[in-house]
Amino acid sequence: MQQGVLQNTEDFGANAMDGAMDGTGNDARPGRDAPYKQYVLGAAYDEMFAHGGGVRPHYAALNSRLLSLAPEELSRRQQACEQSFLQQGITFTVYSDSQATERIIPTDLLPRIVTGQEWARVDAGIKQRVTALNLFLRDIYSEGRVLKDGIVPRGMIYGSKHYRREMRGVSVPHGAYVNVCGTDLVRREDGAFVVLEDNLRVPSGVSYMLANRDVVRRAFPGVFRAASVRPIEHYPQELLTTLKSLVPFQEDVSIAVLTPGVFNSAYFEHAFLARQMGVELVEGRDLLVNDNAVYMRTTSGLKRIDVIYRRVDDDFVDPLIFRDDSELGVPGIFNAYRAGNVAIANALGTGVADDKAVYAYVPRLIRYYLSEEPILENVETFLCREEKSLSHVLANLDKLVVKAVGESGGYGMLVGPHASQPERDAFAQKLKSDPENYIAQPTIQLSTSPTYVEGGVEARHVDLRPFILTGEETRIVPGGLTRVALRRGSLVVNSSQGGGSKDTWVLSE
Repeated sequence: MQQGVLQNTEDFGANAMDGAMDGTGNDARPGRDAPYKQYVLGAAYDEMFAHGGGVRPHYAALNSRLLSLAPEELSRRQQACEQSFLQQGITFTVYSDSQATERIIPTDLLPRIVTGQEWARVDAGIKQRVTALNLFLRDIYSEGRVLKDGIVPRGMIYGSKHYRREMRGVSVPHGAYVNVCGTDLVRREDGAFVVLEDNLRVPSGVSYMLANRDVVRRAFPGVFRAASVRPIEHYPQELLTTLKSLVPFQEDVSIAVLTPGVFNSAYFEHAFLARQMGVELVEGRDLLVNDNAVYMRTTSGLKRIDVIYRRVDDDFVDPLIFRDDSELGVPGIFNAYRAGNVAIANALGTGVADDKAVYAYVPRLIRYYLSEEPILENVETFLCREEKSLSHVLANLDKLVVKAVGESGGYGMLVGPHASQPERDAFAQKLKSDPENYIAQPTIQLSTSPTYVEGGVEARHVDLRPFILTGEETRIVPGGLTRVALRRGSLVVNSSQGGGSKDTWVLSE
């Protein structure tokens, strides 16, 4: 990661050691003390302040440092973080914005802090969940035992637009269909982490996780060092190890990151990961298939490719098998994949398991495949395909969040409490005309975290996306991308919908 304008800890002034490491200042109260005068606690769990307003112990050092900083200094540090993102070109694309599609992703200099004890439960729960989902995918593309036993409705799987019949009988290394997973977690009002959704196709955001760590640890160097924050910088090497494990030989493995190109919303991440791993970054036009093997065009001739980390959706991977109008994929690559001559991560057809309707069945899948109780709970979910649930949803649209099962990024959803009556009425018609395409969940208040906003620190709603790697074994770096809803009162954290991101510190103890 380039350091941009943040050359070293001295960039942030004379107090490079960050002072005040003894945890003093725990009498700070939201709504009373600078810089917390605009900090409002609501019904949601707050990451920094306990219900009575006292600072949680693992936030004590950060609180002390914030109390010691002049408002101008805090503002300067935030600007330095943003300037670093700007110079590195850390951007995302908003396709629905006709005025300016490419933007610098907003970042917040205040970290979200998670204790080691909390993380241990998250780590175990996510590994359990991903294991069950991989077993589910292997099952539905082979024997279909889970469907025969009635655990999951057959029609829901075979009717999913993400189910790929072409994947039936295809051998997948280690049975790991999902090699890279981003599972979205939120805290309930009682502070417990629960799973909001699984992202199994081409989950993005890991580059923002690494970029946030790079700038925030230099914004608060003393606090960072004293807190014994667990490292995440090794993620690219962990990803490389996972990709290498998908082939039987470990030496001279040729790997490429397949990107749709510079106009894709996550292109920065594609280029960043390829650079960090030391592998090729390619577009579909850079590859060709000959005799069921995949080759990359180079100035010195063709080079064999063994593993492809694809950031292209299923539909566009191979115009001979899927969408014949795709110019992003490689003709013939699926036959090479089916023949075992190239490994593709994630496997094609994984999207059927992150369908928001299948999400509701994941606790049952854990019990079915692993004979264990889920460590992490789901959010209560109503399947609109069921008549009783549909009636309940239609009668309570003002209290629920309704989501299209195949959408992501905050699109195709209704946040009932924040919608107008005409918006709810229009969405009700969509539900009635296509109930199988929607699920609904109670409005969870998401936890709030201290966020630097316009000269002060305010509470903003956040979620957490840890990244899970699965090949020969399953690995999770301790942390993840904390996404933050920057607009006051908003529950929408997606960057395409006005959200931003912040660093996540997982403590060693």
